[in-house]
Amino acid sequence: MPFSAPAAPPARPHTAHPNMSLASSVFPRSVTPTLSASSAPRAASASFAHREAEWEDAWDSSSDREDDDRPPTHGARTGSRSPRASTSTSASTSTPTPIASTSRMPASAPIPIRQASDAASASAMAPAAAGSISASWASASFHHVTPPSRPTISASKTYAPGTAPAPGGVVAPPSRLPPGGAWEIVESADAEASEVPAPAKVGKEAIRDDVEDVLKDPLQLLRMLSHSAPPTPVREPSSLSFPTGSASPSTASLLAVSTSSEPRTPSRRDALARHRSQRTERRRDKFHKALCGRVDSGGGVDLGELRKVAWSGVPNEVRPIVWQLLLNYLPLPVQPRLATLQRKRKEYSQLVEQYFGRGPAALDQAIWHQIEIDVPRTRPGAPLWSCPTTQRALERILYVWAIRHPASGYVQGINDLATPFFEVFLSAYVDTDPELFDVGLLDPHVLAAIEADAFWCLTKLLDGIQDHYISQQPGIQRLVKRMGDLVKRIDAPLAAHFEEQGVEYMQFAFRWMNCLLMRELSVKCTIRMWDTYLSEGADAFSQFHLYVCSALLVKFSDRLREMDFQEMIIFLQNLPTHTWTDVDVELLLSEAYVLKMVWSGADNHFKDLKQAEGGWGMLGR
Repeated sequence: MPFSAPAAPPARPHTAHPNMSLASSVFPRSVTPTLSASSAPRAASASFAHREAEWEDAWDSSSDREDDDRPPTHGARTGSRSPRASTSTSASTSTPTPIASTSRMPASAPIPIRQASDAASASAMAPAAAGSISASWASASFHHVTPPSRPTISASKTYAPGTAPAPGGVVAPPSRLPPGGAWEIVESADAEASEVPAPAKVGKEAIRDDVEDVLKDPLQLLRMLSHSAPPTPVREPSSLSFPTGSASPSTASLLAVSTSSEPRTPSRRDALARHRSQRTERRRDKFHKALCGRVDSGGGVDLGELRKVAWSGVPNEVRPIVWQLLLNYLPLPVQPRLATLQRKRKEYSQLVEQYFGRGPAALDQAIWHQIEIDVPRTRPGAPLWSCPTTQRALERILYVWAIRHPASGYVQGINDLATPFFEVFLSAYVDTDPELFDVGLLDPHVLAAIEADAFWCLTKLLDGIQDHYISQQPGIQRLVKRMGDLVKRIDAPLAAHFEEQGVEYMQFAFRWMNCLLMRELSVKCTIRMWDTYLSEGADAFSQFHLYVCSALLVKFSDRLREMDFQEMIIFLQNLPTHTWTDVDVELLLSEAYVLKMVWSGADNHFKDLKQAEGGWGMLGR
């Protein structure tokens, strides 16, 4: 009965994919076993040595590091050698081959394992107890094959250095070795996109070419919602459709690149378009239809439809105009829109000239002194807000608002509320992260337009929460008390623990209400959260924000109930939310919406509420 080798060699302890079978064309090795004409089992054993050499490439880097750290055995040299050192010595040592046994070993005898690949150590190798394994299916020893280092993907060489190309002239697909993992096969487009990241734009190259068009008419941003297919050098051009009804100037260039056979470096926008899902495309199409308006209304925007599609987030390309429409800064009808925009920007420039035209001595020194202290503290570490040009613009916005609202004046925290507006409106004119851009590179009239738009939108927001910043701040006092009553309903054990430890909601929730959680979240997460706030309506920054703060507190209920007073105060003033992403924010908004639907308008449920009511409340923890 002929000897048959097993289906797969024994699995290594650190094999990344123990059940994965690798084709011989993926990781080729020129292995020529030495066969004995009189021994069929020896021929089968040598054939299995070829499979063992292929299987070695599937071992991950952690297994190889452990092998390298072991002391040399069987007469191996103690000097360290790189995996490619043997390829430069001689042709006989560049290709691993099995060692033919001079005598048959018992079926239960251990097989010595070598760790050196040179000829000198091969002759000195002797069986030993250490570094060996027991096997009943083979009778030969093998070289230890060290996986090659991570290859550099190029157009002319798609196999790893130190290995032979695929047989038959077949070029193997590009491969890469992730940190601590095994080899994996990737698509050419994905490999190019991951290996060649697009450099960040921070200079004048980040300024859009159509700045003047967007400045005159913000609806020009709709052109960025085109559904163009990502240009690739290996595929046929697909049908391109632009929702605007006419081909944009970039259509010809897209077709030219798609039909070109020369490889190119994919840009950041190409990579985003490549991975854009159909769901995202449908949402973008909905925004385009909502912003274009209905034909029967002369192109006017349907505010209800716009709020509906904006609740789940607004695309970055059209967020500036969507925010301006939701805040009623821009009129919904088409006819007065551009005239209103020009009039409001001119009015703000006149206010700046009126208050700052007579020099610093004519300013209200008490207000101006507090603004000068708070502006450098705004978003510390962000390049945008460390720029002197940005700081001067923020000072003018805050001072003009304070003078126009003498009932409240300037209050600490308003400076934080202006930053999302400034960044969103700046993004309409640059093709990079606004926080990394130097606004000093913009033309003065463009910067003046951004400053004016940010001022008027900040004014619209603060008009809805004016009582948050007047004397005694009654709006914040009311919201904090309402939050305490709500938490008693949705998470009674947490409320009881607060009372037991003497924690007052005003000690941590005051800042949550005053700064709208901007000290707890990044600006990007805040912008995503404000998409939903603006869609909720005029009172969202007070009423809906109450449910968001309550949902945020209950999210950490399990951890808070294990802390004492000091630990809770420190934790609540430094929440672990600075690393949150849009996904975390959207989950928080969904929980807040459920609370709103259950408890909004249910004032009778809060009458005669017991101080330490037991059990879990409705939709509570």
